[in-house]
Amino acid sequence: MHENQPTLLIVEDDKNNLRSLEKIFSKESMRVLSALDGREAVEIIRKNSVDAVLTDLMMPGMGGDDLLKLVKTLAPETEVVLMTAYGKVEVAVEAMKNGAYDFVEKPLKRASIVKTVRKALEKRSLVMENRTLKERLQSLEKRKIIGNSPVFRKTLDVAIQAAPSVATVLVLGESGTGKELVARAIHDNSHRREAKFLAVNCAALPESIMEAELFGYEPGAFTGAVKRREGRFDQADGGTLFLDEVAEMSPSVQVKLLRVLQEGEFEPLGGTTKSVDVRLVAATNRDLEEEVARGTFREDLYYRLNVIVVNLPSLRQRLDDVPLLAEHFLRVYMERNAKDLEGITDEAMELLTSYYWPGNVRELENAIERAVVLAKGRVIGPDDLPPRVSKGQRFEGQVTFSIGSPLAEMELRMIQETLRYTKGDKKLAAQLLGIAPRTIYRKLEALAQDENESESEVSLESR
Repeated sequence: MHENQPTLLIVEDDKNNLRSLEKIFSKESMRVLSALDGREAVEIIRKNSVDAVLTDLMMPGMGGDDLLKLVKTLAPETEVVLMTAYGKVEVAVEAMKNGAYDFVEKPLKRASIVKTVRKALEKRSLVMENRTLKERLQSLEKRKIIGNSPVFRKTLDVAIQAAPSVATVLVLGESGTGKELVARAIHDNSHRREAKFLAVNCAALPESIMEAELFGYEPGAFTGAVKRREGRFDQADGGTLFLDEVAEMSPSVQVKLLRVLQEGEFEPLGGTTKSVDVRLVAATNRDLEEEVARGTFREDLYYRLNVIVVNLPSLRQRLDDVPLLAEHFLRVYMERNAKDLEGITDEAMELLTSYYWPGNVRELENAIERAVVLAKGRVIGPDDLPPRVSKGQRFEGQVTFSIGSPLAEMELRMIQETLRYTKGDKKLAAQLLGIAPRTIYRKLEALAQDENESESEVSLESR
């Protein structure tokens, strides 16, 4: 049976008529199911996806009108066509008011009944297409990427430009910056948009089951494997697979992932080689070059993943987007919690835009959700924000430079001022500056070396 064949259920208590109708519609490239009474038809509808029902109106026990009501309760999108004897047209018309698509009079004419059923199926198809489109639009609305800051739009442009290609994309960024959201945007703007998008958080999978989850297994592959299971690569075949926290993969899984990227094939546990067509988007909040240097991440896999790189800025690097994001989350959580608020006060917004957001967009979303739920008045004020936001670390200091200052000197002063602000916390300083911690260490080591050399020169001159 072809997967696009529509399914028609024929309900007729006369066996001869039922067999004739089965033959007619089997020749019309339809999947035909049949029942001799309404109760049998209901059971079939409970167990099968039925596109249309062709039922006799007058039957012993459950009549066509009662069956219509049950069909519209169990499967509202299923169209119902009634067959009625001469003189019962009024009953059929009444049934149409209750949701029937149309009716045909007996004695039946092949061309007429086929035409009516086909129109019912076309209506069903159109309704389902509209529903799918609406659901997709709603899904896209929920996944809307908010931000107008130049640094963010530049990053997003790279992702959208890469989307139609088949290239592997590596999304880099801190936790909470929206890496999965960008991965979905890549999928939604690709030629695979109608296929599946699957997201896997590698950090959430224990090492012992990661290989089985990603590549699947056959019965008997290990203790407890009693039946075949498809892995995520199988499930995403033809679509996009998003591997978040890819640096958490074990060495054995890294080898199998490399083979998928190079050859487009893998072996399920206990199985034979399979081919797969999957667009891969990977993400991590780690420095993969450092992981390669430490020997925890394969260098050849790194270069396979590092084809198109999308570097997501932290929220503190795009603070001018905070008001847009805050208003967006405000609308989302007002609707979700059935609350009607007028907005966010200027004082609260100032606190939001001056906070350093170590948890990035995810932390901002949580803060707004909390404020919406706990707000006592008509607007969100400073007291409605989480204490860590209203009383936490802020961007208040300013570092000024004279025109003509050497770039290296400006960078060093910026690092020193930020370290003073973070009380020596190099990791936090690196987050605030949007650089890797090793960059701060390298700059400070260079400064210390310069100072030692200067002291040596002074010592020599004094002799």
